[in-house]
Amino acid sequence: MNNTDTIKHVKGESLFVDDFTLHEGTLHAAVFDSTIAHGKIKRLDVSKALDFSGVRAVLTSKDIPGENQIGNIISDETLLAEDEVRFIGEPIALIIADTAEIARSAREKIEIEFEELPVIINPREAYEKGNLIAAPVTFSMGDVDKVWDECDLVLEDKVEIGGQEHLYLETQGAIAIPTEGGGMKIVSSTQSPTAVQRVAARILNLPMHKIEVDVLRLGGAFGGKEDQATAWAVMTALAAYKLGKPVKLVLQREEDLRMTGKRHPYSADFKIGVNTEGKILAYEATYYQNAGAVADLSTAILERTLFHATNSYYIPNVKATGISCRTNLPPNTAFRGFGGPQGMFVIESAIHNAARKLNIPVYEIQRKNLIKDGDKFYYGQQIKNSNAQRCFNEAVTEFNLSQTEDEIRKFNSSNHYVKKGIALMPVCFGISFTSSFLNQASALVHVYTDGSVSVSTAAIEMGQGVNQKIRNVVANTFSINVSRVKVETTNTTRIANTSPTAASSGADLNGNAAVIASKNILERLKAHAVKEIGESNPDLVEIKNEKIFYDGKPTKLTWEELVWKTYFNRISLSSHAYYATPDIYFDRKINQGSPFAYHVYGTAIIVSKVDCLRGRYEIESVNVVHDFGESIDTKIDLGQVEGGIVQGIGWLTVEELVQNKEGKLLSNSLSTYKVPDIYSIPKEMKILFLKDSKNKYGPFNSKAIGEPPFMYGIAAYFSIINAMNEFRDNSGMEISAPITPEKVLLNLHQPVKTESTAR
Repeated sequence: MNNTDTIKHVKGESLFVDDFTLHEGTLHAAVFDSTIAHGKIKRLDVSKALDFSGVRAVLTSKDIPGENQIGNIISDETLLAEDEVRFIGEPIALIIADTAEIARSAREKIEIEFEELPVIINPREAYEKGNLIAAPVTFSMGDVDKVWDECDLVLEDKVEIGGQEHLYLETQGAIAIPTEGGGMKIVSSTQSPTAVQRVAARILNLPMHKIEVDVLRLGGAFGGKEDQATAWAVMTALAAYKLGKPVKLVLQREEDLRMTGKRHPYSADFKIGVNTEGKILAYEATYYQNAGAVADLSTAILERTLFHATNSYYIPNVKATGISCRTNLPPNTAFRGFGGPQGMFVIESAIHNAARKLNIPVYEIQRKNLIKDGDKFYYGQQIKNSNAQRCFNEAVTEFNLSQTEDEIRKFNSSNHYVKKGIALMPVCFGISFTSSFLNQASALVHVYTDGSVSVSTAAIEMGQGVNQKIRNVVANTFSINVSRVKVETTNTTRIANTSPTAASSGADLNGNAAVIASKNILERLKAHAVKEIGESNPDLVEIKNEKIFYDGKPTKLTWEELVWKTYFNRISLSSHAYYATPDIYFDRKINQGSPFAYHVYGTAIIVSKVDCLRGRYEIESVNVVHDFGESIDTKIDLGQVEGGIVQGIGWLTVEELVQNKEGKLLSNSLSTYKVPDIYSIPKEMKILFLKDSKNKYGPFNSKAIGEPPFMYGIAAYFSIINAMNEFRDNSGMEISAPITPEKVLLNLHQPVKTESTAR
């Protein structure tokens, strides 16, 4: 893999926030946070902490010069709590000291008294009590109520979906450095530099041009640093502003786990109507989203759940309602898939239950309802260039589904206590920010006189390889060696008004902007080349592997010579370019439009093996046909698919978030929160690239890769369930994720609960 970031990681040379050489006199901060989930602050005494040796200041909400508000979509979140706390881990005060150790020790000296208030951690309870982040939203098409009587089977049930900890390797952190003229430079571990800039300006009561945010790279994020990195960066800025000294804040792992939000848990109800042939005639779902104490990005995440309520299937009558419920947990936030996985899990649960009732293979219902060109999504977008059926059929053929089923039947018939199960998971995932205004990006490209190239964009490198992809597209545009291209840090003074690196759009938006900027310079180079070689038509000039051709014939000019001569003749070798995704819009008054530039398709076949005496299981094989478009870098894309699948499997199998009724996180360490390790990786994983797929919206016909593979992990859940059903009939089992080994064991050896409602 020719990826400079990967090589630096392996060598230990990559710099993260905690690795930067600090300015002389840099101070360190620690956060004093709430120990209760809901209550009024009756007394706060920081005097003993202030008297602690080495402490320079203790800041509270009263020390904020601007507005104490960091809410992004909805203004309901304070930087530092004022009179009330709403979750365990909510920041109340900031201790600044000579060292981080002193700051954390002084934190223990702060005295606080609360008047405790009722705590809600369940979204359905929050809904019943009217504690909502925003009004419910419904997407619909057709009329479900008129169709139920036409269905041969109508099935209703409830689904419980757990959250997921991001567990990025680099915890939240930032460094703030005062600059001349009363400004501030913030080095932040954020996916959203402009969000940090905007909120810091609001908190400090400064214009945005006085705030500079710089991001080199992140040590992982998965959405957890899209909105939630902002608070910690702004705290350092507040401290640096008040003390006139550089300030650093890096959360310890336990602090990060306690104070930050996770993937949203959902509780959902579904109703599905099918005929005896497996055609889905109607589908209704209601999603109760556990948003946590404040909005964060919950409304946008819930909306994407609604956009993916029917996954890869065309259903003529749909009604999907999303309810964002306010609870007393840390604000849940963006996570790979951004609400899409929760919506897809519910429809797949409905299909699996319906197939069991009809006594037909699940994949028959999946296959018969796959979307095709000419169909329309229930939110109004016309389906074009669908590869849903191609991916599904190729997966069935290439991985010989019928033979695999035969092998599983033979295994199960000869093994009583160990059973195998198989499940398929088609995926259709929309690519674009669903808030249309975010689908814009800029790039700044400089060609230096020695032929080397510098590129600045809004893309944040966080392990997904976006920097390497941008290097590739710029090198390919100029037809030069990729070693000549350097991607700079993401900086708000070079690229302003950045959209977050999220929604799988980093390479699309920023790569397209970089291509446009490079082409602008390329046109100038070609225009000057004809003068140097005594010709007249720039359109006949071509650069191939750093050599200059005219009308298909080589000239004496090289890349370096052309660059120097162009500069010598006072022609600009820099370009700032802008790209906005075309053809997208969405009207939220009627919840209709065309919000996505395109969709990514694929199908996974997963086989699991369950030890029915112990409840343990292993994922035997994962076989996928995935629509990459024309891959910019096949190795990076392959790594993204493999990583996404494993993370998706973890979400639905071993990763269990647990809070007690007081809202305290019990799975608060790596000893109590289990993530997939080397022993839980699928024994076999094969990824096939769908051939002959192009995408005009991606640079060089590529397709987004970050989020779609995550959803393949849903098949792991149902393959385990299917293996359990080979041991005993679990048709009445509660649909509850994750399906931990404990849940497997209890469901296999306890009485089965009442079955889901059907007629």
